[in-house]
This record gives sequence, structure tokens and C-alpha cells, in this order.
Amino acid sequence: MTTIKTIYLGELRTENEHLQSGNKVITDAPTDNRGKGEYFSPTDLLATALGSCIMTIMGIKARDNGIDIEGTQVDVTKIMASDPRRVAEVVVEFTFPAKNYTDEEKQLVESVAGISPVPLSLHPDLVQTIKFNW
Repeated sequence: MTTIKTIYLGELRTENEHLQSGNKVITDAPTDNRGKGEYFSPTDLLATALGSCIMTIMGIKARDNGIDIEGTQVDVTKIMASDPRRVAEVVVEFTFPAKNYTDEEKQLVESVAGISPVPLSLHPDLVQTIKFNW
């Protein structure tokens, strides 16, 4: 069963519909690749998916262990390579709210960072740099 339906809108822009929810995401080619850069690029979404997936799995682990990580922020930096043009590295930096976490709580949350579906699905040549600020 189809998960996402994509329509090419022209001008290097696509509209992507998540069929289960009806939510839509527009993408543009980035300005350094002949696009308008007015929306997320496909590679931006790849980097976003990495940070979001790790956060989701950490949220499950935290919830299962009674750890409150609500308010945690993630900064994602995408680093491109040129030959061939591809995402070379994604830096995912988590900043947790000041909630006096124990060392055990920190270890539990950090332990699942690299074992969620997106990190495990990406090519091993893609460098995934994960940082934690407690």
C-alpha cells in the first residue's frame, strides 16, 4: 500500500502527501542546486528525519523509564559533499532542559540514539555525529 504520493509541481518543486493523514510537505531544490530554496529540500528532510527519529526513540525510552525529556531541542546541521553531490554528514545536537537528570537517566536516553530506524537505514558512508547537552 502506498505511503506517500508525490506530484511534481514544476520549477524543481514537489508536493508530497502522507496518505494516512492527508498532511502535505512541499520541497524545493536548494539555491545551490538551481532551486528556489523556499521550502525544505529533499536532503533537508533526510537530515530532519534523522534528528526526529532519534528524538522519537529517545522519547519512547524516556517515557518507558519515567524520565521527563519534554522540551528537549534538536539542532540539525546538514553537510554536503560535491563529488558526487550527496549528504556527507549530519550533526544532530540535543539540548535537554535543566531537570537534574541522573547519570543513569542520561545513559538510558543516550543508549538508543543510534539504534532507531533512520540511523540504521542510512548508508554507512554518511557520518552521523550525535551530541548531547545536558
